[in-house]
Amino acid sequence: MRILYRGPLASCNYDCPYCPFAKRRDPPERLREDRAALERFVGWVRGAGEPVEVLFTPWGEGLTRSWYRDALVELSHLPHVERAAIQTNLSARLGWVAGADPGRLALWCTYHPGQTTLERFLAACETLRGHGVRHSVGIVGLPEHLGAAVELRQRLHPEVYLWVNAADGHAYAAEEEAAWTAVDPLFGYSVRPHASLGRGCRTGDDVISVYGDGTVRRCHFVEEPMGNLYDGSWAARRGPRPCPKAACDCHIGYVHLKTLPLYEVFAGGVLERIPADPKLRGGGR
Repeated sequence: MRILYRGPLASCNYDCPYCPFAKRRDPPERLREDRAALERFVGWVRGAGEPVEVLFTPWGEGLTRSWYRDALVELSHLPHVERAAIQTNLSARLGWVAGADPGRLALWCTYHPGQTTLERFLAACETLRGHGVRHSVGIVGLPEHLGAAVELRQRLHPEVYLWVNAADGHAYAAEEEAAWTAVDPLFGYSVRPHASLGRGCRTGDDVISVYGDGTVRRCHFVEEPMGNLYDGSWAARRGPRPCPKAACDCHIGYVHLKTLPLYEVFAGGVLERIPADPKLRGGGR
């Protein structure tokens, strides 16, 4: 079972103009709430009765908070946790990864031009490589980011996949799409929404989304709750069912659609967004 977890945390140390959580600060009481919620979730995972993979998808930046680092280290050592991953801007210090199991830890890292230097970002990626930690790297496909993305692909180790997320509200002309596809051979999956209404999806069955209070939803984009993780009420509604949404346009959603071949494309790296084919990881090289 794959679990996407999102707690109350909604603060970030970056101020990207395309993000609603830029430079937002959580008050101390929200941070305490987030820490307690995460610790409760990790406690549940300890006793999970089946193999699990976990991806933390915080609204803010989790790795600047010690409790996310501690959680990833612990989860990576639990024998039934096959993957412990997080989405991150990779700005936090990385000494903690030395305490994790590199065969189970994974990071989904986003490069934000204007928020950090390329040299610093690449140095952090090399730190991860030095520790043998699986990671993918990505960028938002804004027109002003193309040059940075090309340079990032040129300087990034060829074994590291560079993904591109289509920018919200931006329509891509054919030549723009071709330029971004040269950076990320899988960009075509991100650039157009995928029809999903009535289609088969793994969410709600093999994949669930969990929130800080234990609310379980089939995915982050379907608001109807399945129940609560901690009282077990969600389990009665677990099972395959078609998607109720007209379309799905976010990777953490459409990757689970049964109408797309992405479980084969990302075999062994679905949560951390790492393709199985080395040629796709190296920009088609």
